[in-house]
Amino acid sequence: MSTVLQTPPAVQDEAVAHFAGKLRFETDPSDVAADIGAGVGGWVLVDSRSQASWDQGHVPGAIHLPTGEVAARAASVVPAGTPVVTYCWGPACNGGTKAALEFAKLGYPVKEMIGGMEYWTREGLPVETAAGITRQSSDPLTAPTGIACAC
Repeated sequence: MSTVLQTPPAVQDEAVAHFAGKLRFETDPSDVAADIGAGVGGWVLVDSRSQASWDQGHVPGAIHLPTGEVAARAASVVPAGTPVVTYCWGPACNGGTKAALEFAKLGYPVKEMIGGMEYWTREGLPVETAAGITRQSSDPLTAPTGIACAC
């Protein structure tokens, strides 16, 4: 018997509801980069990491608002009602999720950038520091077509 199919896949209606719902809560580095590159606005990107992490490198154009400060400072940094995309280190870190929760509690429409800074850099996307903007080579297993998975 198949280990994969030991629990059968969901029926169509359930699968559509699940995956559509998931996309309402998540975006990824490639989609964020595409919007930034095309100058598409209407949302704000929030880096929820520590000051030291921010200084080490962040997504150009992101706002720095550590998770623990969202409740107290969000209204002074992000206009009410503006959609927010949060990120933290990466898949093994839930800081972006915690920040998204805090924004949601405040009434902001919010998504989390899955993969966080780790996958942003692994895709070879630009990183900003006090010294300027740099770009490292993409990880060929993460972004085999260059800077995106073309999905």
